[in-house]
Amino acid sequence: AGLLDIETEGKEKEKIAEEVAEKAINFFCQQDGEISYIKRAPEKRQEIWRKLGIVPRGVDREVVEMLHRTNMGVDQDPENLLRQAMRTALADGWGGSMIATDISDILFGTPKALLSEINLGVLKDDEVNIVVHGHEPLLSEMIVAAVQDKELIEYAKSKGAKGINLTGICCTANEVLMRHGITPAGNFLHQELAIITGSVEAMVVDVQCIMASLVDVASKFHTKLITTSRKAKIKGATHIEFDEHRAIEIAKEIVKTAIDNYSNRGKSKIPQASSKLVAGFSHEYIEYMLGGKYRASFRPLNDNIINGKIQGVVAVVGCNNPRVTQDYSHSHIVKELIKNDILVVQTGCGAHACAKYGLLTPEALKDAGPGLREVAETVGIPPVLHLGSCVDNSRILTILSSVVKEGGLGEDISDLPVAGIAPEWMSEKALAIAAYAVASGVYVLFGVGSPVKASEETSKLLIEGWENDVGGKLEFDTEPDSIVKKVIDHIQKKRKALKIDQKKERVLYDMEMRRDLSV
Repeated sequence: AGLLDIETEGKEKEKIAEEVAEKAINFFCQQDGEISYIKRAPEKRQEIWRKLGIVPRGVDREVVEMLHRTNMGVDQDPENLLRQAMRTALADGWGGSMIATDISDILFGTPKALLSEINLGVLKDDEVNIVVHGHEPLLSEMIVAAVQDKELIEYAKSKGAKGINLTGICCTANEVLMRHGITPAGNFLHQELAIITGSVEAMVVDVQCIMASLVDVASKFHTKLITTSRKAKIKGATHIEFDEHRAIEIAKEIVKTAIDNYSNRGKSKIPQASSKLVAGFSHEYIEYMLGGKYRASFRPLNDNIINGKIQGVVAVVGCNNPRVTQDYSHSHIVKELIKNDILVVQTGCGAHACAKYGLLTPEALKDAGPGLREVAETVGIPPVLHLGSCVDNSRILTILSSVVKEGGLGEDISDLPVAGIAPEWMSEKALAIAAYAVASGVYVLFGVGSPVKASEETSKLLIEGWENDVGGKLEFDTEPDSIVKKVIDHIQKKRKALKIDQKKERVLYDMEMRRDLSV
């Protein structure tokens, strides 16, 4: 309510809820002014945005204007176009994504650390397997509730199954993992592989990252591909449209459809491959984890960056891409970073990639540098923290702002020894996420290849132009080891600018020295 500028004192909860709902809608539709969530950013960062004229007015307003500017015969100046691209991206990161994460946490619970398992081995030979896939948490949350319905469990048993097994693919998997510990079957490039195990009764999809090939793949097995969004129908799939007003009823219908399909299963072959992972690191939980219930604080993180035990923090996020070996770049880069005392945070398919390699467990600390290992063992965390789905990259923005506010590491996000990497990106939204991270002052590196490499001017603007304007830059590099080197060099450059690059000698103070400090 506070972030939406709503006065709460003396009002009934129902009235506050109505005003929040109305303001949230206006948040997307407003045409003038500034979106309220930019108040979370450091003041210096807000000043940079205002000076450049890139503070978003409303989420819808910026998207519509961007579409107009890129129409034939409108905006033909690369620098001006890219500035509006940053404004549109900021409407995503500090607008749509941030409020979506907040509202999801309010509706379904703020994530906290939990233990789970990942990979195709989580599918069950003797249970009804349902895979949720996509990006809208309301649908998946309702299916989580439906698979626990006693009548449906008994109905599954009446069909010869021992029970109902719910798993996930992509960001929907992350949503139910973070809040319920539901096991993910894998990331983007696992969606076809899950079906060809022959063990999936239903793959339930909504929007984004749904492969066009799924209908053809499912037709070779007994799997029902069920679409649920009016925005994303697929010819040949079974369509059961999700309606929020009949949410649990429709979720039960979907689960019953999967159960009825169990008798059609032929021979299945599930790879016995799975790994443990720890997930659930919301920014609230990280703060609690570092400072405890009564002194929740980012101070321990700041202090250990200042003293050099942790050299910096890097977000390794994003998709899989069939043009490169699945998960290799993610896992290789993360292993190199933690080896160099760099704490890694992850979201989306990148988190799944490293989870398969066991990097999201405390046992992975054996491969971490001595400083990171010491801090992580003291706090009781793995060297790689799973922060959620792609939309939850907004949690990273909140964490960075909190680190700046805590003090000792500069006045702005651009001062911090941090970076972002999307080594196997493939989706347009990855570029939007990169743009809002850069506009927030972060150095971002992308693997695979550049969509603007044919334009020398545009490529230069993304690096030199954006760095001059906002303190962040976007660079493309296809070599994982080169990415690692650039990121480590960048972190050391930021540490030097903050004058924390030299290890300070520990001194045992006597009473006279202590008195001098107080003068």
